[in-house]
Amino acid sequence: MASSRMFSTVYTKEHEYLKADGDTYFMGISDFAQSELGDVVFVDLPEVGAEFSQGDALGSVESVKAASSVYAPVDCEIVEINESLEDNHALVNESAEGEGWMVKLKATSPDQLSGLMDADAYAAFCNEE
Repeated sequence: MASSRMFSTVYTKEHEYLKADGDTYFMGISDFAQSELGDVVFVDLPEVGAEFSQGDALGSVESVKAASSVYAPVDCEIVEINESLEDNHALVNESAEGEGWMVKLKATSPDQLSGLMDADAYAAFCNEE
């Protein structure tokens, strides 16, 4: 079984990312996703302590172009939300994979991480879209 420590940042086909931070992960939408959405005007985040199965909608992002659900990349429990997004939705556009993270989560089925894409595979996936 692969160790989750092998991964720094991994991506889903729905354009979410997970960035390792010890035994937890920062999660949000990828830079590619925010560029496709345009200016973000609202972010809906889950409650701390909420649990989700892989593929469940855990929040949403609304932009001037569209509204899009954000999906759980793996089975998880939310351990923190980015409260800065409540007052500054633009962080998602300015730094999607940095200060614009949405939630911090604990993977409850870490073996699912091996099914996600590394940065090179994700870049190739985005080029096909």
